[in-house]
Amino acid sequence: MGMSYPQGRRSKSLGTQRSPLRKEYRSESIPRYVGLYQSGELQRRSEALESRLASCDICPRDCRVDRLHGKSGFCRSGHLPVVSSVCDHHGEEPVISGTKGTGAIFFGNCNLKCVYCQNHQISQDAAHQQGKDITPRQLAERMMYLQDVLGCHNISFVSPSHFVPQLVTALCEAVPRGLRVPLVYNTNSYDSVDVLKQMDGIIDLYLPDLKYADDKLAVKYSQAAHYVQHARESIKEMYRQVGDLALDDAGLARSGVIVRHLILPNELAGSRESLGWLAREVSPSITVSVMAQYYPVHRAPRVPLLSRRISAAEYAGVLDMLDEFKLQNGWVQGLDAAENYQPDFQRQGHPFVLSRAV
Repeated sequence: MGMSYPQGRRSKSLGTQRSPLRKEYRSESIPRYVGLYQSGELQRRSEALESRLASCDICPRDCRVDRLHGKSGFCRSGHLPVVSSVCDHHGEEPVISGTKGTGAIFFGNCNLKCVYCQNHQISQDAAHQQGKDITPRQLAERMMYLQDVLGCHNISFVSPSHFVPQLVTALCEAVPRGLRVPLVYNTNSYDSVDVLKQMDGIIDLYLPDLKYADDKLAVKYSQAAHYVQHARESIKEMYRQVGDLALDDAGLARSGVIVRHLILPNELAGSRESLGWLAREVSPSITVSVMAQYYPVHRAPRVPLLSRRISAAEYAGVLDMLDEFKLQNGWVQGLDAAENYQPDFQRQGHPFVLSRAV
C-alpha cells in the first residue's frame, strides 16, 4: 500500500526529535546486494528460491502448486512476475520519496484479499492483470529505467511477497548493469520468515504493514489466517536484518525498518495492541508511519464497520498511544490524508497525478 505525503504539504513528525534518526551512511555507499552478486551468493539464492516455486511455499499460504509450470494458487500468479505499474512515486514517507521520488514497481495480484484495499484494481482483479507478466530481464530493465532515466532515489517493490524469487532473479540481471540504489520491500507483512531470511543483505529498507492485532478480524477482512503471528514474526526478522532507520548525509533513507499502521474505523486495526507490541517486543526506537488515509473503497462501503472514514476522536486516540508507548521516531499523516491518496491504476499514463510511469 502506498502513502499520502503530497508535494507542498508537510507530514507531522513524531515526538520532539529527542531521539533523532541515525545518520550513518554516506550518499555514495554501495548497497550490500552488490557484494552478494559479486560473490555469487545472489545467484545461489535466486536458484534456491526459484526451485521453491515448483511446490510454492513462498508465503504463508503454502499453496504447494507448481508455479514453475504456470499453475497458480491463492495469489492467482504463475511463474512470471506480474507488474501492473512502474513509476516515480512522490507520495511515500519523506525520507523515501525525497525530491526525485521512489521508483515504485507495483506487482499485480496479492496474497491478501482486503475488502478495503485501495489498490484493489491491481491486487484483486486477476483477470485484468493478464498480459502484464514480464520476464525477469524485463523487470531488471524497469529497475534501470527508474534509476538511470528517472533518477529515483531507490527502488520500491510494492506487494512483493508472492514474487520474491522472480525479484531476486531480476536483480541478478540488474546489478551487472549498474544497479546501485537502495532496495525497498513494501509489504503487507503476510510473509514467510524463512523466505525473508533469504533477503538478508539484499533488501536495504523494509516497509511492512501492521494491519491487525486480532486474527479473527484478519480472516474476516483480509482472508489471512494467523496474520498476527506471521506479521509480527516477519517484522522481528526485518528488524534483525536492518535495525533502526538510518539516513545518508542528504537525509534520505539508506537502511532500516519503517512500520506502517493504517488506522481503521471502530478500532478494527487494534492500534493499542499493535503499537504496544512494537514498543515492548521490537524496540521503542523503531520508526513508525501512522496512516490516516483510510476511506471506504472496493467492498468496504458494504461492510458496516468499515463504511466510513476514521473520526477525529479515533485519530487523536492513536496519536495519544504514540506518546503513551514513547514511540517518537516516524511520521503521522494528517487527518485529511484520505483526500490525497486515491490511486487510479486505470488512469492513462500513471496511477498518481504527480508521478510519471512506464
